[in-house]
Amino acid sequence: MIWILILALLLIPASATVEESPTGPPYAADSVYPSYPSSSFDIPSVPPTPIAPGKLVVSVQQTGPINERDKEYTTPGKTLDYIVNVRNEGYTNVTATITVSPETCGMDWFTWTSTEVFIPAGGEVSEPLQVTPPTNAMGGDYRFRVTATAPGAESSSDTEKFKVQGYDYASETMISGSGQFQLSKDVRSMNSGIKSNKDVYFSGSVEALVKNEYLVDRAKGRNPNFEEQDAVDDYVALAPGDTLMGSESFRSSIAFGGIGAKVRESYNLQAMEFKNQNFNLYQTGTLGRSAEFKTADNFTGYFMLDARQSKPGQRSMKEHEEYLGSFEIMRKILFKDQPLRRGCIGGACDFMDNINLRLKSS
Repeated sequence: MIWILILALLLIPASATVEESPTGPPYAADSVYPSYPSSSFDIPSVPPTPIAPGKLVVSVQQTGPINERDKEYTTPGKTLDYIVNVRNEGYTNVTATITVSPETCGMDWFTWTSTEVFIPAGGEVSEPLQVTPPTNAMGGDYRFRVTATAPGAESSSDTEKFKVQGYDYASETMISGSGQFQLSKDVRSMNSGIKSNKDVYFSGSVEALVKNEYLVDRAKGRNPNFEEQDAVDDYVALAPGDTLMGSESFRSSIAFGGIGAKVRESYNLQAMEFKNQNFNLYQTGTLGRSAEFKTADNFTGYFMLDARQSKPGQRSMKEHEEYLGSFEIMRKILFKDQPLRRGCIGGACDFMDNINLRLKSS
């Protein structure tokens, strides 16, 4: 009977109920690890931190002492010197383009109008720039702008202004050829205290002979009140009796506010390979109360040079030179008046001033 009961229990089919786990689906009994359905997770993307753009900083400065007065003044044909600085305030190297916009100037007044420069990160470069108003430039105020640009960098610009003083008197002479020529010039200005005389004659042949004079009564900055330019290129006598002969003098009259300086030269030449001569009188402006004479000559014949400065009862200085033969000379004479008293208008009241005369010859 007992065996019959055991046998009946073994023949009854086995059944069981498996409840789903509250945290997931059932898994097979023979699985070693639970399997979960595959799923993808969206990870939010973080944008890269943008690199701050670079920045260029431009400044244009005129050369010379910082405290120099009226240095922005010039005259037609005279050059102003500038320095263009460009600083790279970015964190990357750049190749920058520097451009000059003439504004009220002429395009051909500048030594350059566009250039490229390499500027390292945090670095700075400097480029010289010259501005030369032509000899026919009108007096007045002028301006130009300099801009720096580079890919990925903020551009920058700077504007510079200057003034052109027109001439109160200008006389330009240039001749070339063979034959005879005679010239006379007489200039006097009470406002500038200048008196200039020229008498020149030649017969023969000359490649170029230049006699130029300019006058600015109330010159400012480094502009001279009076300037004389003299040049000769390859003069030769073609026949017996031919000559290049002249008498020239420049005087800064103390009676009209000058510095009491005088330069005089005379010559009678049979040949002159070259001559480059310049005389500048500064009665007003930055270099006021000074005069400078420079000459370089190669000649055959007679040449005389006389230079002096005097103030009655104060000081008298003289130099005298004569040459006869074939010579090459270079000469520089600088007259400078440094007044002890201030407040005088012009120079006529400065009779008790101290005078310094420096002569340099080479």
